[in-house]
Formats: sequence, structure tokens, C-alpha cells
Amino acid sequence: MILLYIVLATFVISLGGLVGVLTLSMNESKLSRILMLLVSLSAGALMGGAFIHLLPEAVESMEPMLAFGIVLFSFVSFFFIEKLLHWRHCHKGHCDIHTFGYMNLIGDAVHNFIDGLIIAATFITSIPLGIATTLTIAFHEIPQEIGDFGVLLYSGFDRKKALLSNFLVACIAIAGGIVGYYLSMYIDHFVSYLLPFAAGGFIYIAASDLMPEIRKEQSLKKTIASFGFFLIGIGILILVKMFGV
Repeated sequence: MILLYIVLATFVISLGGLVGVLTLSMNESKLSRILMLLVSLSAGALMGGAFIHLLPEAVESMEPMLAFGIVLFSFVSFFFIEKLLHWRHCHKGHCDIHTFGYMNLIGDAVHNFIDGLIIAATFITSIPLGIATTLTIAFHEIPQEIGDFGVLLYSGFDRKKALLSNFLVACIAIAGGIVGYYLSMYIDHFVSYLLPFAAGGFIYIAASDLMPEIRKEQSLKKTIASFGFFLIGIGILILVKMFGV
């Protein structure tokens, strides 16, 4: 039953690879406004997922010093991997010219596989934690996948090929979920160690990637709106924790 939850959750996450099709009819100005609100929502959800769900579970299953040590190790690891694979979470449709399409797909494949591992670990710990983590990842995937779609178009992919490539790479999350489920059966404390590792990754993405984008906004009205969506992202994860859904 747990495996079914994991496969369904990772499949839903994979559908985010098709979200680029929704942007085809939008003009650049409207898309930019929507993306910044989604980025703010995503940053709040990632922080909420890390501090409200994953870290409390991790501290319950191991010594706090070990848990926070793994969080720090994860934070540093995500920084290293991002630099190594040239991950670029391009949220406004304009990415650095050095970000090439195929390199972007490789980086996303690794990212999605890790997402699958995290979803598996959290569902094995508890169904509510798995749902909360899936929501957290979903909120992040929407602006990321829209940006990735733009990267592929910019690098020379036609729209059909870009959409199909993005979706196929997104489906790697399903493989990560299945691998994570079976690894938990053969590796002692696999799930316990992966929870703080996931928390460190969530904090890194929110703090180093998303929040700097929000800080660039100079309009007071838009800044207030972004901050409101950031709080909404945290609030959703608080509600999930309170009601245990």
C-alpha cells in the first residue's frame, strides 16, 4: 500500500513536467507576474516543509546533533551539486546563456530522482508526512518546470520536443520513489538519515535560489504580494501539520 502511495505521489509530481503548455498563450509580462508569486509560494512551502515537518521527525528518530549535522552536510552538498551540474532554476523565462538545454535536463534528472527518494522516505515514515512533502515539492516544481521549459525553448528545442523532454525527465521522480522504497528495506536507518538531508536541501533551494529572486522586486505593492504568498506557503504546511492530512 505504501508503494502505491509513493508511485501515485511521484506521478503527480511528474505531471509538473507538462505545466509548460499552460504558458504558451501567456504574454511575457503576465507570465513574469504569476511566476514571482509562485516562487514566493514555493519558498514558503519549502521552509515550512523543512522546519515544520521534516526536522521535527528527524529529531525524534536520532540525536539532534546528528540530525542538524546532516542538515548542514545536505546544504553544502546541494551547493556543490548545483555548481557541478549547473542547475539553474530559471523562474522568469530568461536564463544565463551558459545554461544549455541538455545540461539542464541532466541536472533536472538528478534533482527529480532525489525528489523521488525523499517522497519515498517520508511516506514510509508516515502518510501525513508523505502528503506534506509531496505538496512542498509540488509547490516548488511548478515555477521550476515553467522555467525549465523556457530554458529548453531558448536552447533550440521546438515546443513539442521541449514539452516531451521535460515530462520524461520529470518521470524520473517515479524511479526515485521506487528505488527509495526498496532501499529502505535493505539499508538500516535509510529513512531516518534522508529526512534531515531533505530538510537541508529544501532550506538551500529556498534560501539560495528562490528568496534572492523575491528580494530583487523593487515595487512595494508587488513585494507585499510576494511576502503574502510566502506566508501562505508556510501557512499551508502548518495546516497540513495541524490537521494531519
